[in-house]
Amino acid sequence: MSVITAAEQGNVVQKSQEKMTYENNKLHKRLCRLVGQAIGDFNMIEEGDKVMVCLSGGKDSYALLDILMTLRQRAPINFEIVAVNLDQKQPNFPDHILPAYLEKLGIPYHIENQDTYSIVKRLIPEGKTTCSLCSRLRRGILYRVADELGATKIALGHHRDDILETFFLNMFFGGKLKGMPAKLQSDDGKHIVIRPMAYVKEADSERYAQVRQFPIIPCDLCGSQENLQRKQIKHLMRDWEKQYPGRVESIFSSLSNIVPSHLMDKDKFNFSDLYATGVADANGDTAFDEEPCALPTSSVISLHLDRDA
Repeated sequence: MSVITAAEQGNVVQKSQEKMTYENNKLHKRLCRLVGQAIGDFNMIEEGDKVMVCLSGGKDSYALLDILMTLRQRAPINFEIVAVNLDQKQPNFPDHILPAYLEKLGIPYHIENQDTYSIVKRLIPEGKTTCSLCSRLRRGILYRVADELGATKIALGHHRDDILETFFLNMFFGGKLKGMPAKLQSDDGKHIVIRPMAYVKEADSERYAQVRQFPIIPCDLCGSQENLQRKQIKHLMRDWEKQYPGRVESIFSSLSNIVPSHLMDKDKFNFSDLYATGVADANGDTAFDEEPCALPTSSVISLHLDRDA
């Protein structure tokens, strides 16, 4: 029976720590690359921008702020960051956590105190989904705060899985092919809303939050509702990924690869004036000769977002 010496045990521990450090650094590099790629692809941040990062206390908004602070140091342009939290006066909300965290970072921040919790609880019957009303109230307040702070961009922490879940929710329950864009004009037409985490997997965001030990604050409104349709979609996507690796990536890439002539929206494609021209069309019926489901996963996926930096 071999005996492991203290020196050998120390070497095992050291190698384990080195491997963990390597993996954590690789994760950080990957997130910086993906966020930077999304910013570049959609021209999210420009010279002189003041970016208002909406910090909820959840893992994704913490990750967004952290990565943007890193990218600001490396970017060839100058832009400001201000963190904003909307304190909705939820019971037992630890209102000291975010100020202490942001002061430690040394970053400008603003805490907006508005009792939207009481409004939502008063207007939404018990057991019904609170997300829609809560989102509308929160949106209006954040737009006002952006005006007051002089912010030119409003940054939200939605990630790739959020975008796909919204796509499926609209398709399954709303009858629309509509998702959650990486960049859009706000409802009032006065602001540009950006989602720099658009290419980031939720699993990576979760792991990054653990690595960085963000002081997560749970939500007592939407975060506490277990019967949400969004959670059903989330479970569906996770089951798909387990059974058919690559399927979720393929669906996400399809959002950037739309062929209007092969859908049925008369407003997006002029079917009425479609006639035979005698000229070959790459998007004609030959498109149906392909069977993408039979192709290797690597051939289907056009966005290689998981490639290590």
